[in-house]
Amino acid sequence: MTQHAAQIALVGDRSANVRAHARIPGLIDALLRRDSIALDPYWIATPDAVEADLAGFDAIWIVPGSPYESADGAIRAARVAREEGIPLLGTCGGFQHALLEYARDVCGLSEVENAEVTPDAKHPLIVPLECSLMGHEEAVMIAPGTLAARICGAGRRVERYHCNFGLNADYLEALTDGGLRFTGFDDTGNVRIMELPGHPFFIGTLFQPELQGDGTQPHPIIAALGAAAANHADTTVLASAS
Repeated sequence: MTQHAAQIALVGDRSANVRAHARIPGLIDALLRRDSIALDPYWIATPDAVEADLAGFDAIWIVPGSPYESADGAIRAARVAREEGIPLLGTCGGFQHALLEYARDVCGLSEVENAEVTPDAKHPLIVPLECSLMGHEEAVMIAPGTLAARICGAGRRVERYHCNFGLNADYLEALTDGGLRFTGFDDTGNVRIMELPGHPFFIGTLFQPELQGDGTQPHPIIAALGAAAANHADTTVLASAS
């Protein structure tokens, strides 16, 4: 899709013990073979993300593996992507920290915390799930007319999880009033996908699209991130040439 490899920041604390991390390089290779999307990945540990020049990337992917070494680094990655119009994908822990950034910096909920890190938090935005989804598959219902629906199709699909924490439903109204859109839910109405209207590409999933299938065929959301990164790279090249 692009003659210029799009540079993508993979923000997270890379570990051979995190299955999603092991799969990402193969998924990036598959995007090139299958869709001719060339991505140049840079792994950035969360402590380094606090000061790194993230605005120079064509996409930011906050990958699973929480609790992160630096929650501040993951939150800053989400803020840079949001403010600079850089395509963002947050999966599992990345979803959670993108929500924390938005709640604090956009909605003015500066007191909200992550109960995975602060179990006795007075204002937990991220809370333990009623039932652990560690290693489980679960249905997701995607709302029509949304970015998620354009990518995956509206309706019900099954996704794979590896998490124990999710969004506190008490904050749904405040986040929605603040501009976020929740576009995927489980069968009991719990949030599984969020996106930001008006942004070129900003989506977070509690499930891990990295874990779809055998890892040789990129999930539609990962392919869409690649396409958004390629478009950002092309737009940047054209702007610099004009």
